[in-house]
This record gives sequence, C-alpha cells and structure tokens, in this order.
Amino acid sequence: MLDTALAHPTVFVRDLDRARAFYEKLGLKVSAKVSTGIFMTAGNGTIFPLIHRADATPPSHTIAAFQVEDLPGVVASLRARGVVFEEYDSPGLRTIDAIADMGDYHAAWLKDPDGNFIGVHEAPGAG
Repeated sequence: MLDTALAHPTVFVRDLDRARAFYEKLGLKVSAKVSTGIFMTAGNGTIFPLIHRADATPPSHTIAAFQVEDLPGVVASLRARGVVFEEYDSPGLRTIDAIADMGDYHAAWLKDPDGNFIGVHEAPGAG
C-alpha cells in the first residue's frame, strides 16, 4: 500500500529554467529530465518534480515543506544566497526575522519565482 511509498509534491511552474535556478539556489539538484519538466532531489531520497505549465496559477497556500534541524541557520544561509522569506503580522500568524512560533514547532515560508509557497520548519517538538 501507500504507507511505504515515497510521497512528493508536484510543483507547476511557468518558466522551467527560472524555477530550476531558484530551486538549485535552495540546494536541490536535478536528478532526471522528463518530457513535462524535471525532477529534483532533496534530502533522504525526496523527489521534487517541477512540471512546466504555461498557464500555471500558484495556490494561496503552502504546497510543500522542508523539515530541517536548524531553522534559524537555514534561514540565514538561504538569505545569504538571496532568498527572500515572507513576513507575517496577523492574528494567529506572526513572524520574527521570518520565523513563526507555531506552538509545537517553528516555521518560515518563501515563494518561488512562480509564487508557490514553500515552507521550511523544524520537527514538531524540536523547538
């Protein structure tokens, strides 16, 4: 069944070259080129397909998230590479230096060049 299958997001992008460059800036690497786009890899065998769609419209919510051990360190490292993180100041969601205290964990968000929201968080209970 699916309990042992690798799960992954499917990210629709309008400009595949621009998206590839952005995700490479995040540290992902191209693992395969397919007729509809490219598959990138992240940690622990995670695949991250970028699928070209000229009419792609980004959703208004997080489409994928990366779990990291040192969220402040990752945020600082990605900022040094030019990645911009979202800042929020609303009831229920407030960030300080891009990081939100979600109670059981901490999280940050960024947008890719197509406007897709990508989350970065520590494991629940780690922070």
